[in-house]
Amino acid sequence: MGIFDKIFGKSKSEEEIKVDEQQLNDGLEKTKQGFFSKISKAVAGKSTVDISFLDELEEILISSDVGLPTTIKIIDRLEARVSKDKYLNTNELNNILKQEIAQILAENNTKDLHSFIPETVKKPYVIMVVGVNGVGKTTTIGKLAYQFKKAGKEVLLGAGDTFRAAAVDQLTIWSERVGVQIVKQAMGSDPAAVAFDAVQSGVAKGVDIIILDTAGRLHNKQGLMDELSKIKKVMSKVIPDAPHEVLLVLDASTGQNALEQAKHFSAATQVTALALTKLDGTAKGGVVLSIADEFKIPIKYIGLGEKMEQLQVFNREAFISTLFE
Repeated sequence: MGIFDKIFGKSKSEEEIKVDEQQLNDGLEKTKQGFFSKISKAVAGKSTVDISFLDELEEILISSDVGLPTTIKIIDRLEARVSKDKYLNTNELNNILKQEIAQILAENNTKDLHSFIPETVKKPYVIMVVGVNGVGKTTTIGKLAYQFKKAGKEVLLGAGDTFRAAAVDQLTIWSERVGVQIVKQAMGSDPAAVAFDAVQSGVAKGVDIIILDTAGRLHNKQGLMDELSKIKKVMSKVIPDAPHEVLLVLDASTGQNALEQAKHFSAATQVTALALTKLDGTAKGGVVLSIADEFKIPIKYIGLGEKMEQLQVFNREAFISTLFE
């Protein structure tokens, strides 16, 4: 038993979580059909990689929301790899694309995760969740709480989004649904005060994980920075190095808008991980590559539906294998 196991305590319910391959396959179906059916048509009957093919591939990548900078990177790498041997069939193209996409994901430090349990010896482990309204932030918090509890952890939620009327109520419903504790105050309360109460309560009760919601409005950069800085400052009075993780939730179905949101929040606070929601509802899952390539922030979770069970840790190998099946 290692130090991690000694701190958190390991149980049978905490065994390594396997990627649900069927759920992943179903969730990525729209992206697979839109992206790879186009590639198959583009490569059909071709025996060489020529300018017209590369132009067509570029259009396919951009239409899948891969984004221009990442698309150019993939095209340049593909061109370099086939410069000596111009022959190309569908399998060879798929293998090369698969390798290059894997490389892009590897370059942003995304790991092949198999478990929801944080790789840390901290207790309580504090996760501050940020993101604009409508991206599935509250739902993601609820799903995370469910997964942590399923793994045998004591979880406490902090309802720090006190500016949106329904935010506290929604998080309360999730806490009741999952069966975890929640700290909340009246609407309009100071979010930093909620954060302070949440971490103080979490320490007193000896919980394993604290998940703190924050305001979801995308106001001016300075206001956002000030608010998030204040929240981090008050938490550090109770737990000096809190938060241990700043999780940015992005809606994959919004495509390039998700990148703009990532820019704002990355400027406002030190985002350490990403959760991409609603991948099941879009044919433009290529935005995963664009976000990974531009921000170099590890993708940690992906949402593949509304049910509690439809949140997965992001396993790079499983994601790519499913796309290229």
